[in-house]
Amino acid sequence: MLLKNNLYTITSKGYFYIAIIFLGLNFLGMKAKGDGDIVTTLDGPFTPVTVPLDESFRGHAVDLTEDDPRVKRNVKGFEPEQIMVSLSSGYESVWVSWVTGKFQIGDNIKPLDPKSVASVVEYSKVKSLKTQTQQAEGYSLIYSQLYPYKGLQNYTSGIIHHVQLKGLSPDTIYYYRCGDPSIKAMSDVFTFKTMPISGPKSYPKIGLVGDLGLTHNTTSTVSHLIKNQPDLVLLIGDATYANLYLTNGTGSDCYSCSFDNTPIHETYQPRWDYWGRYMQRLTSKIPIMAIEGNHEIEEQVESTTFAAYSARFAFPSEESGSKSTMYYSFNAGGIHFLMLGGYAAYDKSSDQYKWLQRDLEKVDREVTPWLVGVWHPPWYNTYVSHYKEVECMRVAMEELLYNAGVDIIFNGHVHAYERSNRVYNYTLDPCGPVHITIGDGGNREKMAVEHADEPGNCPEPSTTPDSFMGGFCAYNFTSGPAKGNFCWDRQPEYSAYRESSFGHGIFEVKNETHALWTWHRNQDMYNEVGDQIYIVREPERCPVKLWRSVK
Repeated sequence: MLLKNNLYTITSKGYFYIAIIFLGLNFLGMKAKGDGDIVTTLDGPFTPVTVPLDESFRGHAVDLTEDDPRVKRNVKGFEPEQIMVSLSSGYESVWVSWVTGKFQIGDNIKPLDPKSVASVVEYSKVKSLKTQTQQAEGYSLIYSQLYPYKGLQNYTSGIIHHVQLKGLSPDTIYYYRCGDPSIKAMSDVFTFKTMPISGPKSYPKIGLVGDLGLTHNTTSTVSHLIKNQPDLVLLIGDATYANLYLTNGTGSDCYSCSFDNTPIHETYQPRWDYWGRYMQRLTSKIPIMAIEGNHEIEEQVESTTFAAYSARFAFPSEESGSKSTMYYSFNAGGIHFLMLGGYAAYDKSSDQYKWLQRDLEKVDREVTPWLVGVWHPPWYNTYVSHYKEVECMRVAMEELLYNAGVDIIFNGHVHAYERSNRVYNYTLDPCGPVHITIGDGGNREKMAVEHADEPGNCPEPSTTPDSFMGGFCAYNFTSGPAKGNFCWDRQPEYSAYRESSFGHGIFEVKNETHALWTWHRNQDMYNEVGDQIYIVREPERCPVKLWRSVK
């Protein structure tokens, strides 16, 4: 059974041997035997728990090399590779994306012509694709990563294709292949399954990963995730970590430490291609929805940013009324997802904020009872890493999301796991969302271990704001046990559970009021549980508060 409120507190500084005993008992007995063994948010708020770092597990997060067979190009000519399925705003449509042709990197590069290869998807409910076959055509593009300094190598991508399939049936398996049939450059046949119809009785099984990268720890995370058979995967920012490499391919665990004298923050774009090839085993079969992270910024000539992210993924931005790839929304069964941008303007006068207001007004909680927020940098984070980094985003948006009745918020960015109690404005609140940080996908950078509440760890406030977005909003606490301080002197009461380990999450909504959240650690068998809880909605106790948006 999970830890009950006020029973145990395990800290990384104390009770170490008690923790080891508990960990030997099937990780605090958290492997559920049945629904009756799993606690719910109604049993909370829970006394904060910290599980000490398992020093023997982490090792060094070593990247897959470019000669690894899992990332090498294994197609010929203009045959498709890096195949990916993603969702539109509803069940009746999906996007199929892929790359054809070779990327180029060096001083003298000549981009491929996107018009030279067609973007076609043939699809059917029949496996053979010889009968009842439909065909859809889309568009293609290339993007470049260019630098204005001598010695830095420019990059241009292969041809990236995006094709939208429309008029699909809900909860249905489709067979498809993609490419250009006119030049006999078609892929093998793959399958995907559409989302269930939007309604309060139908829900997909959703996998969540953040800060994934392309290391041997990444491969463990992805393998565990695939074995848990999700219907949809959410990638919560920081996909490839290509920007940990110079344009000559030299990599580092810490860019600012090793490459601080370079005139611009370089990025080795071929690692995007390596990542796309490796991930095809998952993304060609299971729809994946991504949101940007800080490692997707990838600044280049004329201060252009997010070029690879915006070009390689397909987004239902237009379908959801957004003018940007940086934020959008979509339905998956009875869940409405708000994919928000932590690296796009989010103040109350911004386009994103106004779009969010309009989107929330359209949400029908009779059709999609669950409202889930997803973005990269967390608001409620107790690690030193990125502590209070996006307070300005929280100050701008938290009240709006709270009044709209957002149930759960998923974040990445911090390379560890943390689950909060229900919280609003740093105060325990039975109507506040549960915040879950799952930036533990296995990337090359170091794992987050130190906590801001431990002696000597509280960061200097002026060092905390995000360097890309700027702005300072992280003031001292004004009430509660930490009043007058920038950090707590112990694990904050809003933090229910935290652990430094690699892993992934599975989110399974059971009905209009109950959703099962499970966190899996890489060092365990894929079906074992690291943390598990039922998140329970109370719509009668916590009604949605309406407002008038700025048109």
